[in-house]
Amino acid sequence: MKTMLTIISNALCRITGRNAGARVVVSRSFADFTPQATFEIKKCDLHRLEEGPPLKAEMTREQGLQYYRTMQTVRRMELKADQLYKQKIIRGFCHLYDGQEACAAGIEAAINRSDHLITAYRAHGYTYTRGVAIKEILAELTGRKGGVAKGKGGSMHMYAPAFYGGNGIVGAQVPLGAGIALACQYQGNNQLCVTLYGDGAANQGQLFESFNMAALWKLPCIFICENNKYGMGTSVERASASTDYYKRGDFIPGLRVDGMDVLCVREATKFAADHCRSGKGPIIMELQTYRYHGHSMSDPGVSYRTREEIQEVRSKNDPISMLKDRLLSNNMASAEELKEIDVAIRKEVEDAAQYATSDPEPPLEELCNHIFYNNPPLEVRGTHPWSKLKSLS
Repeated sequence: MKTMLTIISNALCRITGRNAGARVVVSRSFADFTPQATFEIKKCDLHRLEEGPPLKAEMTREQGLQYYRTMQTVRRMELKADQLYKQKIIRGFCHLYDGQEACAAGIEAAINRSDHLITAYRAHGYTYTRGVAIKEILAELTGRKGGVAKGKGGSMHMYAPAFYGGNGIVGAQVPLGAGIALACQYQGNNQLCVTLYGDGAANQGQLFESFNMAALWKLPCIFICENNKYGMGTSVERASASTDYYKRGDFIPGLRVDGMDVLCVREATKFAADHCRSGKGPIIMELQTYRYHGHSMSDPGVSYRTREEIQEVRSKNDPISMLKDRLLSNNMASAEELKEIDVAIRKEVEDAAQYATSDPEPPLEELCNHIFYNNPPLEVRGTHPWSKLKSLS
């Protein structure tokens, strides 16, 4: 048998012109893979809804690979940010998103690029899914001129078309999101606004004011609570008398969704988007998810939860591993193909990090630029130490 394999190998080498010692790799063609499959997904808990999203979700091979690339890119980008922070290249606030990737990937897969999205300070993942390049995100984190906000925004203040940040004040993005939804309704463009907040912001008074106005005016707004179980270092059970965040809208319909399953998030968001576009008004989604890092880089994340708890989620409920298992077990991709994707993503993130550490910082002359949308309305003498500098937008 060994002799026959050697003969075949040598023959292939003669045909291809390779050396006899070279390894011949036979790759599978796309025709070998399953082009589409249907998966059972977890049932959503419902509030003021007679029916919810479907219990099965279809996914094509192309969609699966795209979701995998998106989530793996966000994961690698956040791990690189962790490394740069520990090297003191990134300074200040830095809230990482690893563990919650299925939320961003699933939401983006269910809405249009012309729809609007606003979130809190854990914003790197959404900045990427909204179309910003990795190198611009990392350069913003390192405070460089090539950053998405020209190095002057940092971790919490990144923006893109139809993406309104990145907001540093807890819960403050929720009324802004309702306002964006009001603009969509006013303009009659059939667009909607996805307004995200965390469980730590869920007890803010301004949320309930926004809920009330959105319900009164039937605004096309999907309010989404990313419940990662801890608001800073406080568990949801210790912070909220009711942890049923999807019911918090009272008069607004709600869904509780498995936020670790990209397909579950996608189908629930599609359902919510159809609800809003049909003129029924706002809807609330609670995505049950988990963050692997602490609240921010200054929080080790193990003083209020155990390492075993984190490891259990990683081993049993990781969103990337769950999708990878689906692709492999249904013959929608090969392990080699996913490995190649991983290697390409690692290189892209490394190149982005190189750019983010070599790009120059913005010059002092640009300090006062982009403060106003247009030219300053008037000049007030002596009101700040940079009065000699002009704001150019």
